Amino acid sequence: MTLNQKADGYRGVWYMNQPSGDEYVYKYSGGLGTYCSKHKPFAIYSEQVNKTFFCFGGATADDNRKLLHMVSYYDHETNTVPRPTILLDKLTDDAHDNPVISVDDEGHLWIFSTSHGQSRPSYIHRSKRPFDITEFELVKATRADENGRTPITNFSYMQMWHSGNGFQAFFTRYNYPAARTICFMSSVDGREWSAWQKLAAMGQGHYQVSGIGESKAGSMFNYHPQDKGLNWRTNLYYIETPDNGRTWTTAEGNKLSLPLKEVHNKALIHDYEAEGLNVYLKDLRYDTNDHPVLLYITSQGYEAGPKNDPRTWMLARWTGSEWKRSPITTSDNNYDAGELWLLADDDWRVIGPTEKGPQPYNPGGEVAMWKSADQGAT
Repeated sequence: MTLNQKADGYRGVWYMNQPSGDEYVYKYSGGLGTYCSKHKPFAIYSEQVNKTFFCFGGATADDNRKLLHMVSYYDHETNTVPRPTILLDKLTDDAHDNPVISVDDEGHLWIFSTSHGQSRPSYIHRSKRPFDITEFELVKATRADENGRTPITNFSYMQMWHSGNGFQAFFTRYNYPAARTICFMSSVDGREWSAWQKLAAMGQGHYQVSGIGESKAGSMFNYHPQDKGLNWRTNLYYIETPDNGRTWTTAEGNKLSLPLKEVHNKALIHDYEAEGLNVYLKDLRYDTNDHPVLLYITSQGYEAGPKNDPRTWMLARWTGSEWKRSPITTSDNNYDAGELWLLADDDWRVIGPTEKGPQPYNPGGEVAMWKSADQGAT
C-alpha cells in the first residue's frame, strides 16, 4: 500500500458529485486535488528549512480519476519544487479521500489519508527522515477505548493541528450514531491517541471546520436536519477547548456537555434554519485576542444555478462579549472556497474565487482578495 515512488509531474485528481440533469451537469465538479474545505491543512510552511510542505490528491497520466496521494514541497530559497512522491494508491476515484498533512516538532512529515465513510480504510504515514519526502512508513496508530486500545483504521474529513500539546485532530465518523458524527482526539506522539470524543450528533449529523489559536482549539459546524436529507445543511455553531479536549465551552466560556444533541443549544451562533438558508463552512481563524473568526457561505439550496442565489460570503466574529455577523461579498456556487487571513487588527483579508469565471454557477472562478480595515464590518 505504501508506494514511495516518484511521479513524473504534477497532476491533480478530477472529480464530480451528483449529476443534476441540467445545464450545470453536476452539483459540483472540476479539478479537486485540494478538495474539500473540511480537510485541513494541505500545506504547512517550515521556517527551519524555508520550505512549504504540501500534499494533494494526484492522478496518473492516463486517468485523471485515479486517486493517488502525493507529497511534495516548495523551496522558497530556490523557487522550485521537486518531483512529488506518490505515497499510495487510494483505490478510489473519490476526492473525499484526499489526504492532509502535519509536521511534528522534529520535522517529520505526517500524512493522514482520509476515507469517505466506512467502505474504505484510512491510513497514517510518517516520513522516515525530518523534512524529507523521499520515504514514508505506515504508522499503526491506536486509540483508547473501553477495551484498552483499538487500531485506528477509518476516519473522514480529517483536520490535523500540531502545537505544543502534540496532535489535535477533528474528524468525522459515519453512523456513530448520527450519519455524520463530528469527533475529536489528541496524541503526544501520533501513535497512541486518546479516546474518541463525540462533539455533536444532532439530526443526521454535521460538517465542521476547525482551527487552533494561542490557547485553544475550536470547531465551527452546521447540522443536517433529520427529515431533509444530507444536501440540506444549516445553522452555525461554535465550540472550543482550552485543555486539549478535557473540557469544552462556548466562546463566552459556558461549559458544554458533549455530544450536543439538541438543535437549539448554547453553542448555536445563529439559527439559519429559521431563515431557510443552507450554511457552507470555509475557514476558522483566531484574532490577536485569541477570539474566533468564522468564514462561511449561505445560500437558498444545494443545486447549482441562479435559483439559489445569493451565495453570500459571511464573516462571524466573537468580540469578547457577542457574536457579530457581516456579509463580505457574493459568488455563484456553494462550493466556492477561500481562506481568511488576519494579518493585523486593521488588515483582515479573504482570498477566494468570488468573481465570475468561464463556467458560471460551477465551482471556482476568478480569484479576488477582499480587505477589511474594521475587523469585518466592511
